[in-house]
Amino acid sequence: MKPISPTAHWRDSARTVRFFIVDYRAMFPLLLCLFIPRWWTLGLALVTIIFFALLEHYGFSVRVFLRFLRGVFSGPRKVAKPWWLTRVKY
Repeated sequence: MKPISPTAHWRDSARTVRFFIVDYRAMFPLLLCLFIPRWWTLGLALVTIIFFALLEHYGFSVRVFLRFLRGVFSGPRKVAKPWWLTRVKY
């Protein structure tokens, strides 16, 4: 059994997985591109790599970006009561 590297630390376990400089989430379209060699799969792979690179450049993770989109689509007005608990006046 090999000893654990002295440079390894438990804080490194929270880092995102990378293949060289590409985020791991962009690897599925690249894998698809290897199994189905078409121009559209290559384009899809490049678009996803660029998308994840832009997210990382602006400091977003995928989860934070989806929450941001939810906030953009829901708008500034937040209702305190759900619609089924409000009284309907006829």
